Amino acid sequence: MNHTTRRHFIPALLALGAGLPLAARAQHRDEALRIVCGYPPGGSVDIVCRKLAERLTATGFTAQAIVENRSGAAGRLAVQEVRRGPADGSVMLVTPASVVTMYAHIYRPLSYDPFADLAPVSSVAATGFALAVGPRVPASVVTVEGFARWCNANPAAAQCGNAGAGSMPHFMALLMERELRVAMTHVPYRGGSAAMQSVAAGDVASALGTESSARPLAQAGRLRVLATSGADRSPFFPQVATFREEGLVRLTQREWFGAFMPARTPDAVVRGAAEALRAVLQEPDVRAVWERAGLLVESSTPVALLAAMRSEYDFWGPLIKASGFTPES
Repeated sequence: MNHTTRRHFIPALLALGAGLPLAARAQHRDEALRIVCGYPPGGSVDIVCRKLAERLTATGFTAQAIVENRSGAAGRLAVQEVRRGPADGSVMLVTPASVVTMYAHIYRPLSYDPFADLAPVSSVAATGFALAVGPRVPASVVTVEGFARWCNANPAAAQCGNAGAGSMPHFMALLMERELRVAMTHVPYRGGSAAMQSVAAGDVASALGTESSARPLAQAGRLRVLATSGADRSPFFPQVATFREEGLVRLTQREWFGAFMPARTPDAVVRGAAEALRAVLQEPDVRAVWERAGLLVESSTPVALLAAMRSEYDFWGPLIKASGFTPES
């Protein structure tokens, strides 16, 4: 698959099957549903989990959906919790794509096999990435090409912050460095918001992170977004060109959030959960919560989510290997 085709492939996969067969409609569950979140309260994944729990309960899919925050090991603890859970539809994982696509290339050995241990249910949200610069970069730099020229002319100042070593923004930044043919110093932070704050403060020249992490400071005029990573312009930064428009097609990437159940969960149960998620994701209130968090609403069939997982896994594997990155833990 060529890269031009791929940029449309994953969104198309995740959009397949706007509706599921009537036989797969969700049925009410008398017991509680545990939605396991691998990140602390207040973050974007937690926000998604809590709203889904609220609406899955209110719509009668389950008697009560409860969010359990099992943060730690960059989201891996939550996967381990769910893979060991009962395969009866009573437990669901909501996690970013990188945890089930990139981690198998990063952490050796990985304590789980995302393809063997999890049953894909549906995508639930997505976010693009943004390249942001701050006061260290002259205001005359307004394009990615201009930023590359500035980096080459100022190698000691060519720094790029990211959300943490081994995160998807980290590898996006490495890919950007490779595509721009520049040398950059990559600076990891404890989260994307911290990286963007550092850019705004003038501590580092730039950061590559999620659109949601860049949005507040960009709106406040404290940093400038030079490009976003979607196939089309971001609704959050409609005035900003995409990497694709700048000729950097391989940087057309997103991070989606997906819902999963333990492997061996019956297909009918998985399809029912996918249908329930699809229904609540169409609600205006859910869309409003996602928008405030800087996220896009997305849903898919289980089959389409599995195909998207495989595509992301195959794309990032060679790049991660070529980087020589070794995690500390």
